[in-house]
Amino acid sequence: MQQDKKGKYMKTVKHKAMRKEYRRKDLGKGTRGKYYKEYQKGTNLVLLSPDVAAAFPDEASVNDALRTLMKIGRQSVGTTKRSTKSRLASSSW
Repeated sequence: MQQDKKGKYMKTVKHKAMRKEYRRKDLGKGTRGKYYKEYQKGTNLVLLSPDVAAAFPDEASVNDALRTLMKIGRQSVGTTKRSTKSRLASSSW
């Protein structure tokens, strides 16, 4: 096992332990510490699917869209038992 900077042990993956559908050459070289500074700042990193990423030109637009979605979610949580019962009573089941 290998130790990280804090002295904790990390598991290492051997090429034989990788799934058959993965090929090391397809994964690329990789960059050690690529997101280290962002991680230290407490930033959450999220990998967007290509089709989702194509809809947003930059990180600010992603954040704006997510904030709008959160606002809509907070507004829609306000249903009560009374509003649910009256809605069900008015349906023609």
